[in-house]
Amino acid sequence: MTKRKKPPNRPDWLEAVLTALDPLGEITSRAMFGGYAIYQRGRIFALAGNGRLYLKADEQTEGDFRARGMGPFQPWEGLTLKSYFEVPPDVLGDPEALRAWAAESILASLRLG
Repeated sequence: MTKRKKPPNRPDWLEAVLTALDPLGEITSRAMFGGYAIYQRGRIFALAGNGRLYLKADEQTEGDFRARGMGPFQPWEGLTLKSYFEVPPDVLGDPEALRAWAAESILASLRLG
């Protein structure tokens, strides 16, 4: 695994998330609309901003988020991206759990095309 070089403006919490996800292979991020898009092998599977992480969800995984009381991504009032759900705080703080949830999110992004 290569050492990740942190861009100057990327927040430390996001750097910690990306480092935790590195074992999933070819994890990259790009600034987007005041936040960040996170990719695995060029396929977007997560959005990040304001200290929150949202993972791609589909019919098979959405229930896991809802069961934990997590809702869909609402970048601004009147717009809801129903295919991205906030990661529970305890998962965000546990690198192993975060990788497991992210792996399911990557699979969801593949299923959704």
